[in-house]
Amino acid sequence: QVQLVESGGGLVQPGGSLRLSCAASGSIFSIYAMGWYRQAPGKQRERVAYITTGGYTNYADSVKGRFTVSRDNAKNTVHLQMNSLKPEDTAVYYCNASPPRSAYWGQGTQVTVSS
Repeated sequence: QVQLVESGGGLVQPGGSLRLSCAASGSIFSIYAMGWYRQAPGKQRERVAYITTGGYTNYADSVKGRFTVSRDNAKNTVHLQMNSLKPEDTAVYYCNASPPRSAYWGQGTQVTVSS
């Protein structure tokens, strides 16, 4: 059974940075592309970035140039470095396979960007 645990969220001022981490039980990192997703209040969950097993990355236009996704297959972890944060980045952030698997959704980590 795969379990994904996100961490690293918090409250940050506009323009600040956070680094999110996702740790997985099970060996899914060596099999699947991994994505970071977010869901803001009243909005649908959206994918903001993903990284393939070979290291190819892709970003939503809204975060391009500000967020960086990386992975460590040996440690079964994936990270999201978020810089130049904006209030509109406020959301619960999740990691999952890309495309996502319904059974892999974790609790997420809250990111709040506010002065």
